[in-house]
Amino acid sequence: YGDHRDLHLCDRRQRQMCIRDRSSCDETGIAIYDDEQGLLAHQLYSQVKVHADYGGVVPELASRDHVRKTLPLIDAAFAQAGCGPEDLDGIAYTAGPVLCVD
Repeated sequence: YGDHRDLHLCDRRQRQMCIRDRSSCDETGIAIYDDEQGLLAHQLYSQVKVHADYGGVVPELASRDHVRKTLPLIDAAFAQAGCGPEDLDGIAYTAGPVLCVD
């Protein structure tokens, strides 16, 4: 991952492209954004059907489904955007616990 100074994330004179992961209790979303071209890709997976029989979100099922779906969504977003990890300047992600399962 190298020296963080190479990313120039605060240098607004350079073009910036980042990937964003947003995971809520029952949805996982991936977006790739370029500050010159705007939104390049957006992939969303909803777990509504997974939890429908239970009348609400089951944390254990939700956390496992997030793990299972995140990498395929990232791959789909890269394919939709026509870029790869080497093109990114930054990564943004959900920083706090959404689902805590022991």
